[in-house]
Amino acid sequence: MDRFNKLSFQAILPEIASKYASNSALAFVDATPLTYTEMYKQIQVLHVYFKKLGLKKNDKIMILGQNMPNWAISFLAIQYSALIAVPVLPDFNETEITNILIHSESAAIIVSESLEYKLKDVDYTKFKAIIRMNDYSLIFAPVNIELPSIELAEPPEEKDENELSVLLYTSGTTGMSKGVMLSQRNIIINAIQGDYVQKIHEKGRFLSVLPLSHTYENTLGLILPLINGASVTYLNKAPTPKILSEALQIVKPDLMLTVPMIIEKVYKQRILPEINSRFLTRTLFKTGIGRRIIHRSAGKKLYKSFGGRLKFFGIGGSKLDGSTEQFLREGRFPYAIGYGLTESAPLLAGSNPVQTRFQAIGPVVKYGEIKIINPNPETGEGEIAAKGPNIMLGYYKNEAETSKVLSSDGWFRTGDLGVFDKDGWLSHKGRIKNIIVGANGENIYPEEVESIINTHKHVVESLVVQQKGKLVAMVHFNIDELNERIVEMKSDIRQKIEDVLDELAKDLHMHINSRLNRFSQIHSVIIQQDPFQKTATQKIKRYLYT
Repeated sequence: MDRFNKLSFQAILPEIASKYASNSALAFVDATPLTYTEMYKQIQVLHVYFKKLGLKKNDKIMILGQNMPNWAISFLAIQYSALIAVPVLPDFNETEITNILIHSESAAIIVSESLEYKLKDVDYTKFKAIIRMNDYSLIFAPVNIELPSIELAEPPEEKDENELSVLLYTSGTTGMSKGVMLSQRNIIINAIQGDYVQKIHEKGRFLSVLPLSHTYENTLGLILPLINGASVTYLNKAPTPKILSEALQIVKPDLMLTVPMIIEKVYKQRILPEINSRFLTRTLFKTGIGRRIIHRSAGKKLYKSFGGRLKFFGIGGSKLDGSTEQFLREGRFPYAIGYGLTESAPLLAGSNPVQTRFQAIGPVVKYGEIKIINPNPETGEGEIAAKGPNIMLGYYKNEAETSKVLSSDGWFRTGDLGVFDKDGWLSHKGRIKNIIVGANGENIYPEEVESIINTHKHVVESLVVQQKGKLVAMVHFNIDELNERIVEMKSDIRQKIEDVLDELAKDLHMHINSRLNRFSQIHSVIIQQDPFQKTATQKIKRYLYT
């Protein structure tokens, strides 16, 4: 809009390649980065490659791989070539991937070497090409073609910025698959909207840890930094705490995106145990002023462990636990909250670290509108509906589902419950479909009950469901920490882990109900031995447990 004459990748890629030519663009940790010039050359080479492989305008290419510079280049080259990208989450199984290949009618696949095994049951002969992401070599093609040289670069076929360019699947399960159709305009304008929330400066440093196949990281962790001349660095190994810690000290990022569960684990499994390990800090922590002093000290250490340069730590994907947010605020850690969905490319509302308000999201993004449908006259809460240039085109081959959520005048019904405060700040209360109706007709919001449960020091995650008319809390405790405690006990007083968990469940039951109103009381606590299955943004897949 006010940044570029045209909101298409064919227009902006040569522009940013020229403007930021020698700036670092993409890299692995501790490796030589690609400059913007080098990145653009690779995009042009892939464009010619796609053409020689017989791929035509609006053919679809599935992208299946872990985060790496070549993932980003593959995605950008698909956009530049007037093709359609079908990014797939790397943790989808073989069946889900096959379902998406069929439903999307993909003509080619770009796959990282480590995930090739997930295509073992795929009939390669049905595709124009199977390309290895790591080096762009051909795994399969009807004709043997080598990667062309930059001298063969040629202009791409023009594509309208409002046409379908990205097809995103939030699930690969048959019957649940909904391919979200996004245009180049949807994505680029949302990156610009994000830039109004938090200004990204040229030569800023992003460390990318969330999957690029999710629109959250794709739009805000790739396109947003690139349109500003910043660099994006990827881990070249699995993101274990040790690998991530080393990467943070090497990259020293200015900006990162994450989901609540990651920072909640840091607080509950690293910071709280350290506070509780000493009598003095444990005692001081029980007072307001003592807690704030301890949080400030711990916040300084955390900031240093993130490289000491962090200006923006974006949190989105689900609601942040209140106790963790209290620590971030009192620790003066530069966090900010964003809200959005795949269908909105994704950002709808958000704030920057200077603006954050406790347990609130922020104002509506520039060029966007949000309204509350059927607000409760007492609380003001109702369904969040959004409108703007970032709202999806619809669901692929599914007009019935599209018409349920997208009105003729462009309003998208999110299915989320929200409320505005007097200053126009949005707060998210949970998913409408998750609301549990109590015995006397009261609305119970499970996410709010779960946020109370998750304040317990031994709880990693929880899920509140209704069973036979009663509220039940399914709880996953920090088993590793409990095992360590038991091993430390003398053999004559050591208890079985099951006994400790049972005692914890009883303690937790009292802990929860002492903090809840009468109609939200939990009837029982069920111990969940294994972690809950989750989405790409680490939200629990509720439908598997209800």
